[in-house]
Amino acid sequence: MSWRELLPPWLVIVAGLTGIVLLCVSTKDVPMARLRTKYGIVLDAGPSRTILFIYQWTTTKADKTGVIIGCSSCPVQGPGVSSYTDSPQKAGKSLELCLNWAQKEIPAEQYSQTPLYLGATTSMRQLNLTHPILSDSLLAALTGTLKSSPFNFQGAQILSSPEEEAFNWVAVNYVLENFFKYDWQGQLVPSRSGMAGVLSVGRTSAQLTCELEEEKQAPKEGVRLQLYGQTHRVHTRQCPCHGTEQLRSRLLSVLIQDQRSAKTVSNPCWPLTYSQEVQWQSVHGPCAAGDDTQDTPGPREVFNITGSSNPTACVSLVQSLLNSSSSCTFFKHSLSSGLKPLQTRFLVISEAMDFMRGTVPSPDLGQAVKRLCGMSVKELMRESQASLDTLVDYCTVSAFIFHLSTTGYTLDFDRPAWIAFQKMGDRSSGWTLGYLLSLTSTIPQDSPSFLKGIEPGVWSLLLVLFVVLLMGSFMRISYRVMVRESSSSHRNSSVFDD
Repeated sequence: MSWRELLPPWLVIVAGLTGIVLLCVSTKDVPMARLRTKYGIVLDAGPSRTILFIYQWTTTKADKTGVIIGCSSCPVQGPGVSSYTDSPQKAGKSLELCLNWAQKEIPAEQYSQTPLYLGATTSMRQLNLTHPILSDSLLAALTGTLKSSPFNFQGAQILSSPEEEAFNWVAVNYVLENFFKYDWQGQLVPSRSGMAGVLSVGRTSAQLTCELEEEKQAPKEGVRLQLYGQTHRVHTRQCPCHGTEQLRSRLLSVLIQDQRSAKTVSNPCWPLTYSQEVQWQSVHGPCAAGDDTQDTPGPREVFNITGSSNPTACVSLVQSLLNSSSSCTFFKHSLSSGLKPLQTRFLVISEAMDFMRGTVPSPDLGQAVKRLCGMSVKELMRESQASLDTLVDYCTVSAFIFHLSTTGYTLDFDRPAWIAFQKMGDRSSGWTLGYLLSLTSTIPQDSPSFLKGIEPGVWSLLLVLFVVLLMGSFMRISYRVMVRESSSSHRNSSVFDD
């Protein structure tokens, strides 16, 4: 038998054994390539400016909700969109530079899969109430520009105040890892931490946002959100007369009425050497009217108000002002209503609190407020680049927040929590993060491609088996060839002997 006759049977044997072994070995799915990063764009059309945010997340979701892994932003040049009422087309054109920047940040092959949203907030809400036709023309101009971009435009809308605050609540609890957290292996696991509330103090109003315990407690104006496998019902209580500007106006209105006979009105909440001439009609608006105690001055009457820097007197004045207020539901707790904000810890969003944390950090809020209210003009300007007219009112706002803490609200001034919250970057636009998170559940998840693979140990065993089989086959064939040649040589030698 020649070696050509022996080779095919041995190859069949080897192939058969290999097939049997492979059928018996367990396999697992191995991804062919790393999952792609997805992108989403949200534009925050705020009262004073517009900011474009690019958020990134992997296609792997946690209970059908995305996990944000990166954020970058581009401030749009110019004022807020509501300032373009005379030329709406300029509002759309102002977005072009940041849209071009976004095209450089996002891979071209993902343009058509990148959702693009625009949300307008406070100033556009007000414009929509007073001049709805103008607000519609501005939205139309913005929509035209955004539709012409290569991204997947999903719409431009004016967010209601409850929606904006609910999305802000989502962002706060996301960065505090109250929805989920990473364990020591880097895996996502449910968080056992309770949800934090948010106290947001803006220019014209203050909002208190928290989660409701049961569905039957949710008022009609609440927002229902589905995030990370759980349903959250979020409610916002608003105080339209308790923003930074309104608190200032109300305080000055009361001081003017109390000291009307004096040539100079003393303000204990302002630092020494700071003064300002104020016209009565500029501080006596609808919010201040409820604080009137006697005959009011003439609309154009001017008063010289100067700071006296008396922290104790300032805190007492703000507390008396708020205790007499009937416009804010913060101070009306109804346990039978099911809305129980006193059981929630609240993180405070306020420029005044940002300033106080950085300049007069103290675990005692009352002491921190008094130290802030006792700062001089020089100290205030040394600690911040903000205008002095803005800095002098931080004392009034911080006294308001301190008053809330004395009425039963638990306000979170924990330093680690605040450091985590700073990950949001521009916190005034924090709603954009919450907005996109709530929308990731509607964005399809990529299905990764897999190959069948085996464990390394099994692979090594199979390799050894193949080598042994091949060597055995080679040795067997070599042996048969040597035997055949030896037999042939023996026959030839016998012939020569004959």
